[in-house]
Amino acid sequence: MKLFECQSCGQLLYFENSVCLSCGHRLGYLPDLHLLSALEPDAEGRWRALAAPEGAWAACANSESAACNWLVPAGDAVGFCAACRLNRTIPDLSREGHLDLWRKLETAKRRVVYGLRRLGLPVVGRDEDPKAGLAFDFLADPDPSFRETAQVMTGHAQGLITINVAEADDAERERHRQDMAEPYRTLVGHFRHEIGHHYWERLVRDGGWLQPYRARFGDERADYGDALAAHYDNGPPPDWAERHVSAYAASHPWEDWAESWAHYLHIVDTLDTANALRIAVAPRAGSNPELSATIDFDAYAEADFDALLRAWLPLTYAVNSLNRAMGQPDLYPFVLAPAVVDKLRFVHDLIGAT
Repeated sequence: MKLFECQSCGQLLYFENSVCLSCGHRLGYLPDLHLLSALEPDAEGRWRALAAPEGAWAACANSESAACNWLVPAGDAVGFCAACRLNRTIPDLSREGHLDLWRKLETAKRRVVYGLRRLGLPVVGRDEDPKAGLAFDFLADPDPSFRETAQVMTGHAQGLITINVAEADDAERERHRQDMAEPYRTLVGHFRHEIGHHYWERLVRDGGWLQPYRARFGDERADYGDALAAHYDNGPPPDWAERHVSAYAASHPWEDWAESWAHYLHIVDTLDTANALRIAVAPRAGSNPELSATIDFDAYAEADFDALLRAWLPLTYAVNSLNRAMGQPDLYPFVLAPAVVDKLRFVHDLIGAT
């Protein structure tokens, strides 16, 4: 994630900011330009973006309810920004706590859509592709008194991604993380994983990459329901870490892909943030040169996958050490075995060819 600067006063800005705390200018994100801009009203009640003064802009229709700071062209018929128009269903906001949970979901979703657009990936909604376009249902479990009703399951089906709003509750998410013995569970991680399933259909299955995919991840025609049942009943194979980025990735080739896809997006966006912060890692102890790096490149535009990997190892070593100093779990509690690196390289090459 890039850092931004107020065009009026030079104040450092963050992606989610809607007001510059230094000069008071309202802020808006221009998704096509990947810029957060200071805004000034014009004579017609529209917004002029200091970063793109030639256009006229309006706030997303979700600017108040969902705290969305993205902009749309003035007069846009839809009124929702490029991220919010992907919503098919939002939570019942009359239920206590749902507004705050929905805002957390939208914040995570905007970060992920930002990354997809920075990578140049097609973000095609249901308005363009009614059958398989990307869409989101943010749903809540039914009232506890109706226990016979099925619970909302987070998942993906032909471009439609369902997220249980309970995932936005920190306590609930942590409980699920512990119940599932997962080292990592976040909202951004959920979105990146489920969107991975969508891009498997769009880029792998329908994009001519199916055979090289099967050579690395396995045959996705294996029965999915049986594979998941075996995973939950028996756990992953003892040697899963030699071939998969996570235990869940070992359950089925579809999940292996989605987990690898998500980790690739984790790597790219974290390196992009490190570049924005001008982070360099040079340990004062030891002699391993692989633990030193200066992260001074645009990870989203980097064609050389090995360059990403050379920077990723020292960065994760550093941030994991910092977390431990605070008594926190490792920020990135994963080991990238050679077979996993090959899968990540495949994701990188596929995206680069898109």
